[in-house]
Amino acid sequence: MSFKFENLQIWQKALDLTDEINSLTKNSFPKDELFILTSQIKRAADSVVLNIAEGCTGQTNAVFRTFLNYALRSAIEVVSCLFIAKRRNIINEIDFERLYNEYQALTKMITSLRNTL
Repeated sequence: MSFKFENLQIWQKALDLTDEINSLTKNSFPKDELFILTSQIKRAADSVVLNIAEGCTGQTNAVFRTFLNYALRSAIEVVSCLFIAKRRNIINEIDFERLYNEYQALTKMITSLRNTL
């Protein structure tokens, strides 16, 4: 038996991306950012996944839309953290571009799903 959200492509993509963010922070982020930017970007990436799942199991489409809005805001927060990490020379241009593009695609998916509800 599976939960409804497990079948959603946006949830699966968000789950893959939170794994990528976690790996990036472990491999690239310095220790002095552990309780600052590292924590922030990881929480935001996790929040995308969690809000999609929580909203999907709500009773109404209006509830789901609300949680998709939260997920969208968290995805934008991840992108902002990526910009900060790039400016601080924590991540390189290649990692930035790859994750930026992935989150851009995810936000489009979230927006499209939200607009169909």
